[in-house]
Amino acid sequence: MGQPGNPGRATLWGYRKHLIRGNSVPVDAMRTKDLSLRQDPDLRKELAMLARGCDCVLPSRFKRRLKAIQQGQQVQPGKEETISPENSETIPKFYFPGGKPKGNLNINAHIIRIQKIFSQFPNEKASIEDMGKVAKACECPLYWKTPLFHSTGGDKTGFVSVHNFTAMWIKMLQTCHDDASKFVHLLAKPGRCYLEQEDFIPFLQDVVNSHASLAFLKKASDFHSRYITTVIQRIFYNVNRSWTGRISSSELRRSNFLENVALLEEETDVNQLTDYFSYEHFYVIYCKFWELDTDHDLYISQSELAQHSHQVSRKIIERIFSGTVTRNKRTSKDGRMSYADFVWFLISEEDKKTSTSIEYWFRCMDLDGDGVLSMYELEYFYQEQCHKLESMSIEPLPFEDCLCQMLDLVNPQTQGKITLCDLKRCKMSHVFFDTFFNIEKYLEHEQRDPFSGLRDQSNPYASDWEKYASEEYDVLLAEEMANEQEDNGYENTHNPVNHRMLGEFSLRTGKTHLFELPDPQYTLDMYEYDYEDDFECRFPM
Repeated sequence: MGQPGNPGRATLWGYRKHLIRGNSVPVDAMRTKDLSLRQDPDLRKELAMLARGCDCVLPSRFKRRLKAIQQGQQVQPGKEETISPENSETIPKFYFPGGKPKGNLNINAHIIRIQKIFSQFPNEKASIEDMGKVAKACECPLYWKTPLFHSTGGDKTGFVSVHNFTAMWIKMLQTCHDDASKFVHLLAKPGRCYLEQEDFIPFLQDVVNSHASLAFLKKASDFHSRYITTVIQRIFYNVNRSWTGRISSSELRRSNFLENVALLEEETDVNQLTDYFSYEHFYVIYCKFWELDTDHDLYISQSELAQHSHQVSRKIIERIFSGTVTRNKRTSKDGRMSYADFVWFLISEEDKKTSTSIEYWFRCMDLDGDGVLSMYELEYFYQEQCHKLESMSIEPLPFEDCLCQMLDLVNPQTQGKITLCDLKRCKMSHVFFDTFFNIEKYLEHEQRDPFSGLRDQSNPYASDWEKYASEEYDVLLAEEMANEQEDNGYENTHNPVNHRMLGEFSLRTGKTHLFELPDPQYTLDMYEYDYEDDFECRFPM
């Protein structure tokens, strides 16, 4: 029945809604046909009955009349909203996985320049020694020569023909429009758009073989893989922000790695490239590892790692060996840590201010993996700190008081829950982490002069890791020079107790000295690691 006051109109509107739903007729189209519907002679009687509040009109007759009117006037509901191409606004492309194309790129000029270089070689075929000139003709850094050589099949035939190279380069210029996408395309396996750790081996081997400041390593070929392993781990430590074990072109684009590769050509001292290629940093890392690896099988156990710093929490070491931050599933199951994983540990332990180190220790402390450090998890790690302080005859701060200090330090967005974003934002993550699992550094923070940082301006731009590596390298170098003086001019036979086995090279003194090498059977195999989805990123970056 109709509604009081105006029953006919209300009932008619109810039928309109019913018809619109039943026939999928747009409301705008229904409104435009209102006048023609009222003027139709066949529907006047039904409309009059509806106006009187009668509900006896059959919906099927109403639908047939409405459909006839629509077909007679050739009304298509969706056509009125169609926008002509002339009036539509074109949205510019904003996603360029291969880099933003350059509008003024002249491919023919590139090819002519490359062909001119190849004409200088016998039969227009370039060897690996000739690829430096080819790389410069392609406007690439010098140390792209090996990736260019391998991507054209030179590693299989021993040379690269001009036809194969120009075909490859034309395809690359058409699909890769910046250095990051080109570098990934050259090093990646066929059909892949990302780089894995073993993809860097030929490139870094060429750096070892041809860079002037690494010439001394040619006499110690057993350590090529060690140095390469260290550099690869540092590349992934700084570049692979997704922790997937796969470097994409976008990650490479956001990093400073390609700038460092270009600097290899200009910089005669690799120790100045502290982010990736520094030999001094490698020397420090490997000496520290060798001291812990008592059986020299290039793996260390939990007890051996604990010897690195007796003040590091046993609970945090257990978390490291549980596989939460290690890539090698096999070694984590065996309860061992590889040299590659030790690189990550040492850098993260000595510099807790970087994004990667914060993520590293956050993963260790997040026991349930929910992306939040709860009060239970903080108390779990703090209990061991209290026991160590008591053994040192130091009264520990009650957990409630320590918790208040840490919450004031971090100032989390959600009360009582500390997230990864909170730790990155607070700029005091190193103090937070040391409080819960490094008693020695915790005491240093408590006893440090607040103005000591203002007085230490020797290198304000150096990171904590660079400062640590520089200090440790000076200590190691002084020890080796002292050992050499004790030999009274005789060849250093390498003390079996003090395992300073590695080639020492000091560019500051211009001195090259090689010590006895370990058994070659322990040479690190770079292909033994399994990097399949070990590091699925669970936390926001």
